[in-house]
Amino acid sequence: MTAKSIAPYGCWKSPISAADIASASIGLGAPRLGADGSVYWLEVRPNEGGRYVVVRWEKDGGLQDLFPAPFSARTRVHEYGGGSFLVCGRSVIFTNFADQRLYRCSGESEPTPITPEGPLRYADFECDESRCRLVAVLEDHTEPGKVANGIAAVYPREDGRVEVLVRGNDFYAAPRLSPDGSQLAWLTWNHPNMPWDAAELWVAPVNEDGSLGEATHVAGGPEEAICEPRWSPGGVLHFVSDRSNWWNIYRWTEGKVRPVTEADAEFAGPAWAFGQSHYAFVSEERAVATYSQNGLSRMASIELPEGGMLRLDLPYTAIGGVRADAHRAVFVGGSASEPTSIVLMDLDSGRREVLQTATTLQFDPGYISAPEAVEFPTEGGKTAHGLFYAPKNQDYEAPEGEKPPLVVMVHGGPTAATSTAMRLGIQFYTSRGIAVLDVNYGGSTGYGRAYRRRLYGQWGVVDVDDACNGAKRLAERGLVDGGRLAITGGSAGGYTTLACLTFRNVFAAGASHFGVSDCELLAQETHKFESRYLDKLIGPYPDRRDLYVKRSPIHHLGGLNCPVIFFQGLEDEIVPPNQAETMYEALKNKGVATAYLPFAGEQHGFRRAENIRRAIEAELLFFGKVLGFEPADEIEPVQIENL
Repeated sequence: MTAKSIAPYGCWKSPISAADIASASIGLGAPRLGADGSVYWLEVRPNEGGRYVVVRWEKDGGLQDLFPAPFSARTRVHEYGGGSFLVCGRSVIFTNFADQRLYRCSGESEPTPITPEGPLRYADFECDESRCRLVAVLEDHTEPGKVANGIAAVYPREDGRVEVLVRGNDFYAAPRLSPDGSQLAWLTWNHPNMPWDAAELWVAPVNEDGSLGEATHVAGGPEEAICEPRWSPGGVLHFVSDRSNWWNIYRWTEGKVRPVTEADAEFAGPAWAFGQSHYAFVSEERAVATYSQNGLSRMASIELPEGGMLRLDLPYTAIGGVRADAHRAVFVGGSASEPTSIVLMDLDSGRREVLQTATTLQFDPGYISAPEAVEFPTEGGKTAHGLFYAPKNQDYEAPEGEKPPLVVMVHGGPTAATSTAMRLGIQFYTSRGIAVLDVNYGGSTGYGRAYRRRLYGQWGVVDVDDACNGAKRLAERGLVDGGRLAITGGSAGGYTTLACLTFRNVFAAGASHFGVSDCELLAQETHKFESRYLDKLIGPYPDRRDLYVKRSPIHHLGGLNCPVIFFQGLEDEIVPPNQAETMYEALKNKGVATAYLPFAGEQHGFRRAENIRRAIEAELLFFGKVLGFEPADEIEPVQIENL
């Protein structure tokens, strides 16, 4: 057995490089089953500038990209997109990112447009075969400065003619036709609610001419959020509701809502994007579903209508995108030791086949740190949650008595959650001797509606307290060096990062990736979908402008005295670049160590391999400079002001 080398934490050589993470990893999502035995899914490829490609798998034919560059299947409805393609026989209909038109392709020739150029955007399609049309969420940008949403029918054979079926509310999602095409169900909500606050489920008969009859309200309201409506093969409407505090599955029969599952578990997640699928029907008597408990995903077979559950023995702890037919299920699955993959499962035998993985990289388990679910006390006598990753590298150990630095990672959203799927960005740190706490602060999903609502009116308070208390708790337990604590986050996680550094004295350094520094600017400048989000998280604007100023780091620079590095996409419409630029200039003028890395062509989140690599390496280098360790990697220098 080879003796381990002795080296300080943070200085270990690791086989997990930023270049590998950026170039050998792809995003996987939205799996679909074809009627002919084929499987489809979406790949996001950093090596192709972040292009979204629909891939088809056939048992005897392997993998096939259905369209060439520069086509990219990504819709901008709600800016976060999702629901960007639909399988129709051997063809796929998708939204092309560059022009937001709908295209049809079969993989045999160039995609053909089926809607004209113009200000309309489409998402979350359904095929209405008997009427030779699509039903889709429509977003209309015709009027400058105003965005109108609705549900519409699109007629490909009539030059993409659009007929609006439902409108009048601020937002719509999930138009779902019954199997016989006689009924249409959909979700809707209004400002200031987000879909996880108070989405309603409606259903209406479809008339002979394709218009809708009188609509019926099924479920949802001010204290109930509905998501993922879906018809069973026999035409019974099912959906997920959080009326019990937990997102459980319900069915609507004879005008009444009845529970299918009654568990302290989440059978859905926040609908930031269209097309999410946590359950699917195998038959009228059976469904398969994924659910989350204590930060871990599991999968079960569910008897209908009683709801009896049989947990399936799977090696995955992060599962989503569930689709099924009479004999097969496909889903996205991953764990700390299993890379995120498209998995096809035979429901009769239980046999699984991995069709695609998010990374071709394979690492010895001796370099992979497994997450430990941790709970820790926080303000108000409450408990918060997170996943702790200890340093791990089979080739190294630290000098006796030394404790590792800690990087606290703050997820975006803030209505979201961490994942237990293998994240090489975390292993990048732990394999170099740096501990990681991936925190699920109050407001995160996966722990019920009450936990999710802890953040209402308290963004910049509860999340900040929980991130700080998690780090301090680990230091108290002797697991990390309390004098070398850093924090990083993107988007809303970037805001929490900046707020922790400004309003608390816990961390020695931070990194903000396209994070919010001025809550007031976010309320004034962001897109429609999130334009009233802060009403719930902080307070109505401008009536409570005092709270926006009070919670904004940019207005309290006197409390910010530790180094910060900023990463920003210059085409970001969700958090515009001026927020990072203003914060950076303020810190530079104040004399605080700071750095700013802008990326041309990037939006909210980085998709290009070279930019992903640069951000990963620059953050490590910055933390090393501040926390007193020298990374073993050769990293392009970063211009740090005031260091």
